[in-house]
Amino acid sequence: MRRFALGSLLLLLALPLAGGAATARPTSAPVVVELFTAQGCSDCREANQLLMRLADQPDVIALTFAVDYWDYLGWKDTYARPEFAARQRAYRKAMNLRDVYTPQIVVDGKRQLTAVEADEVEAAVREEARRDVYPPEMRFMGRDRVAVGSGRMPKGGASVWLVRYDAHPQDVTVRKGENRGQVVRHGNVVRELTRLGQWRGRPAVYRIPKTRSAELKTVVIVQADRSGAVLAAGRR
Repeated sequence: MRRFALGSLLLLLALPLAGGAATARPTSAPVVVELFTAQGCSDCREANQLLMRLADQPDVIALTFAVDYWDYLGWKDTYARPEFAARQRAYRKAMNLRDVYTPQIVVDGKRQLTAVEADEVEAAVREEARRDVYPPEMRFMGRDRVAVGSGRMPKGGASVWLVRYDAHPQDVTVRKGENRGQVVRHGNVVRELTRLGQWRGRPAVYRIPKTRSAELKTVVIVQADRSGAVLAAGRR
């Protein structure tokens, strides 16, 4: 089981908790799986289905990031944002890859795989889930704050990211490009990505901005700036 460090929990409990009750302490650290996909990519439809299957696992946080660099084929992706493609390029740099591509899956920010190889992706997720990790404790405080406990700060520093996604399946009929006439189904589509601040290895509280839609789910990720490795993740 992916364990949490007791010291992190004790230090976190010393943080001020005004502003709302905290969520219960999670029993395991979830694996963060990110799919970089595009409605104009013919191989991405099956990859989207894979992501949705992974999302059904209780120990997995599965996120769909739509990128815009396939728009040149004539169909503008309805969920793509420039910041999502920038996140993928950051992984390319951290992992020393030649280029970005779709469909790509990144597991816990540490390894990447092509999403057309479902068996390999699922094996990678299982392997990561078995790894012993000691992330900083995380708890949500009311609706507008999140507390992150202590831990080892990686070289190059770390950032705290807010991700908001739509948990409802989304069907889009593509009118142009490689998927012309096809219905592309998405799951856990990310709609908002915001950097909350820097994490320095000590307990800290971060303010969560208001969302544009109350229906969106919230995930907070602590991530190494240089390597991209996910250090901790929590959802509400």
